[in-house]
Amino acid sequence: SSDPSFELKCTIFTFVSELIEDNEMKEELREVEDKNHVRSGEKPKQKVLKKRRDKTCTQCGKSFTYKQYLERHMRVHTGEKPYTCDQCGKSFSQSSVLNVHMNIHTGEKLYTCDQCGKTFFCASVLRNHMIIHTKEKPHSCHLCGRTKCLKLHQRIHTGEKPYKCSHCDKRFNHSGTLKTHEMTHTGEKPFTCDQCGKRFCRDRVLKQHMVVHTKEKPHSCHLCGNRFSHRQTGSLKQHERIHTGEKPYKCSHCDKRFRDSRHLKTHEMIHTGEKPFTCDQCGKRFTLKAPLTDHMRVHTGEKPFTCDQCGKSFSHSSDLKLHMDIHTGEKPYTCDQCGKTILWASVLKQHLTVHTKERPHSCHLCGKSFACPEHLKVHQKVHTAVREYMCFECEKTFTTASRLKQHERIHTGEKPYKCSHCDKRFSHSGNLKTHERIHTGEKPYTCDQCGKSFCSQCDKRFSRSEHLKTHERIHTGEKPYHCTECGKCFTDSSSLHRHTKNNHNK
Repeated sequence: SSDPSFELKCTIFTFVSELIEDNEMKEELREVEDKNHVRSGEKPKQKVLKKRRDKTCTQCGKSFTYKQYLERHMRVHTGEKPYTCDQCGKSFSQSSVLNVHMNIHTGEKLYTCDQCGKTFFCASVLRNHMIIHTKEKPHSCHLCGRTKCLKLHQRIHTGEKPYKCSHCDKRFNHSGTLKTHEMTHTGEKPFTCDQCGKRFCRDRVLKQHMVVHTKEKPHSCHLCGNRFSHRQTGSLKQHERIHTGEKPYKCSHCDKRFRDSRHLKTHEMIHTGEKPFTCDQCGKRFTLKAPLTDHMRVHTGEKPFTCDQCGKSFSHSSDLKLHMDIHTGEKPYTCDQCGKTILWASVLKQHLTVHTKERPHSCHLCGKSFACPEHLKVHQKVHTAVREYMCFECEKTFTTASRLKQHERIHTGEKPYKCSHCDKRFSHSGNLKTHERIHTGEKPYTCDQCGKSFCSQCDKRFSRSEHLKTHERIHTGEKPYHCTECGKCFTDSSSLHRHTKNNHNK
């Protein structure tokens, strides 16, 4: 593998080459001025100006004094690099850049800053470095006033992108950006984390990654004191927009704005319908890689998040976080209708529909209504016949992961739910809850017609909701189960089954 420090040094050379070209152009101008006896402060003769602009690039329109400078410039467009290092094989478009590069192998740094003692490979880089000490910014953009990296910056205004990818048609305004982009085609990742072995295209991204191991958070918000690992890349800069309300990224399809460019990109996929990440097991598509990674655990059965209290594992960190509330015993959410305390706000919201009888979510195919959208989503799979969760033991398929999980306990024999009153165990929490009512005598299901948890006519009590539901059909007269042989109707499926067995089965 390549040496990251060597690669880092190499990334400066394109920038250096541009500096060298600028310096050579200045030297050339001085030579022409001396030749024509033009002194400082005097305007050069018109003939000299014409001579400086008679060699023009047919690709981008840039003008040069001499043919050799134009030929050298054309290598930007052709990608030709005729000068090769005999030490490492790296090629360059200019001999002067090769000469600078050779200092990497010799380790020689001839130019020293007299302010801080830092040494450099070439004089042009030292001259640029000196600006740090002098604070001098002699060059400014005439359009916006910016003073940093003027030549590169002006390409933002002109739209010039002279560097073209040799693998695709994408173009760039800086050679360093092109080099990084081409790594997506070659797969090259020269920078390696010495802690975990993860590889990166850029040294800057590796440095950002290292804070994962060091846990260092050197940057703090001056408004709230929250600390962050990075100042510019996400983290602090994005956080500060919470305080300022700044949302610089606007959707090109609607008026919605975002604090983060990544959120904008994800949002715009709603308009374009783009879902670039596809599950190779079932073909389901996702707009982001993270949801695909979560989804794959459905197929692999992976549960990387484990509770340190009871050892139970989960496929998502959010599920583990919710589960931990079970151990604390805290139920912070209380129903104002019946006083029931609940662990989570989302469950309280669903519970309230028991009192309001509200079922706002309806199936457009059969009209059946549901209290929450998740139940509707599961129901709709009845119509679409989508059963994406498969048992690896018997290949039986299910519409939800929870039903697959319950089914798998048939094969494993697992019964994780134990009665607190006796030693009986259950594979499903709902069955345990129903069983414990035998011990407690609780009958929570009340008939809407007679207002009691038992019927005043038959004195029957209900510990299970399905029994109450069947009982209520006595009052409503509803008989949803009918015999296909004779047409007789029944209030419950067991009565229909008994009728069919006794009267129609031979």
